[in-house]
Amino acid sequence: MRQIIALGGGGFSMEPDNPLLDLYILKQAKKTKPQICFIPTASGDSDNYISRYYNFFNQQDCKPSHLSLFEPPTRDLEGFILENDIVYVGGGNTKNLLALWREWGLDGILRKAWNQGIILAGLSAGSICWFEEGVTDSYGDGLEPIKCLGFLKGSNCPHYDGEIKRRPTYHKLIGSNKIQSGVATDDGVAIHYKEQGISKIVSSRPNAKAYSVFFEKNVIETELQTEFLGSY
Repeated sequence: MRQIIALGGGGFSMEPDNPLLDLYILKQAKKTKPQICFIPTASGDSDNYISRYYNFFNQQDCKPSHLSLFEPPTRDLEGFILENDIVYVGGGNTKNLLALWREWGLDGILRKAWNQGIILAGLSAGSICWFEEGVTDSYGDGLEPIKCLGFLKGSNCPHYDGEIKRRPTYHKLIGSNKIQSGVATDDGVAIHYKEQGISKIVSSRPNAKAYSVFFEKNVIETELQTEFLGSY
């Protein structure tokens, strides 16, 4: 079964004292000690980001690794990725992530991983990348649409409640037909896709939600059912 878990924000990098979303991701592998690989391309392979990843996942019942495209661990990137149960993509600059992945052929490798049942997960840029389109600040001046990998249909807008301009910009882009209809996620929310449909929406924060946003004479925003994972 093909699975993607798209986080609007949260996880070890944004909620160091709230592991609910990351524990949810690990649990989906249904293995005693799943292998999880972090891809921090969007952050420029930030040493601090990688360190925070290991600080959290080394304390969990899993086998963590990471893939740097600036210091590749092997020439066989496909073999390196396909030995994992989960691939977790970090946040940062979505445009640079996509450009580097395409240059290295990682976009094709990740599609193969997805088709083989390896769980793909990520937040912010690591969420946007799986959709046909997303809302990004990658260009350095405001929020704009960006074409992405297209594993999932429609568009995605993360940080919906965490950044004040996200909601009005997403509405404006959809209303002006500059981006497809899609889903928006607050920080602390993860949408779990099985195949290309939403299976479940979970949150690490009691009031965090996900939304369907689409155009039908006007822009319409509909709150989606979200399950709070509980206090830690």
